[in-house]
Amino acid sequence: MSEPSPPISSSTVDYYRPFPAPQGRAPRQHYWLHILLLLATCFTTLVMGARMQYNFDHNLPALSVSDDSVPYFPASWMFTKPAQLLAGWPFAATVMLFFLAHEMGHFLCCRYYGIRATLPFFIPVPTPIGTMGAVILIRSPIRTRTALFDIGIAGPIAGFVVAMAALVVSLGWSKPLLHGMDVADYELGFPFIFQLTHRLLALVTPAHVTAGLPLRRVLLHPAAIAAWVGMFATSLNLLPGGQLDGGHIAFSISPRAHKFISWGTILVLLPMAYYLWMGWWLWAILLQLSSFRHPQVEERPRVSGVRAWLAALAVAMLALTLTPAPFAHASTPEFVRQVRSQWRER
Repeated sequence: MSEPSPPISSSTVDYYRPFPAPQGRAPRQHYWLHILLLLATCFTTLVMGARMQYNFDHNLPALSVSDDSVPYFPASWMFTKPAQLLAGWPFAATVMLFFLAHEMGHFLCCRYYGIRATLPFFIPVPTPIGTMGAVILIRSPIRTRTALFDIGIAGPIAGFVVAMAALVVSLGWSKPLLHGMDVADYELGFPFIFQLTHRLLALVTPAHVTAGLPLRRVLLHPAAIAAWVGMFATSLNLLPGGQLDGGHIAFSISPRAHKFISWGTILVLLPMAYYLWMGWWLWAILLQLSSFRHPQVEERPRVSGVRAWLAALAVAMLALTLTPAPFAHASTPEFVRQVRSQWRER
């Protein structure tokens, strides 16, 4: 339920202004478009997954583009190397399952409350992960705070479960990075859930080849990269502001505090954008643009009981999945220095 952002993207739910209770038939859904976008996204994620698998098999970091003999987006492998293309299925299946689980969490919760919503629209783009996520559109009002809370939190929980399962399995498939190799063209930062899972697996399977290594010296399997994408997307969705899932959760708990929480989140993102990752500038802008919009819901019933524990779970998931510096050497000053250096070389 957030706006997509390159290179890693999360899913979106677009809330419309409330209108009188729908009557008559629901608008007809264009299933052909859902199917077409789904198939196209399966293809783009499969292509990028095949690129990652090629890197992994040749002991290169999954996101590396240092091998000039392989195109960035090797779609031609469909005709020239079909077996190598199909090798990208672990990444493609994992990342597609994550976004599907996230969106279906929202969709099924909408169905439970009798709210009209479309099936997911996947977004196929040849980004480093082959997609910019997915989106569902909600076509009728969300009338209660409890419904808004449940719809907002259902997606992150469903996606987190899939990403967690993928992380546990795929870390066991990973292998050590060869000595003397650079860590990656896109050196990844890791959320705490990666560090915690890696340590727990090392305790359970101390004989594994990566058990005693720091994560930065582990060559992640493509499925582990997909798990990283899922955790990153979950954290973006759970940012407590605007029209993100976390913003809707915050609004459902305290409508009056929603605006202040949104502004507080923006103020935290600004120094993060300067010192850690310049992509936070975009998210701060998106939050500012959407911070004053929210579904108009009834004041009562308030969110209470087990939902208070689920709200605490949302905070815990945000803390576990948030990566303040998702990419190394991507702060604003470093980016400016890189641009200046490239300009001088011309």
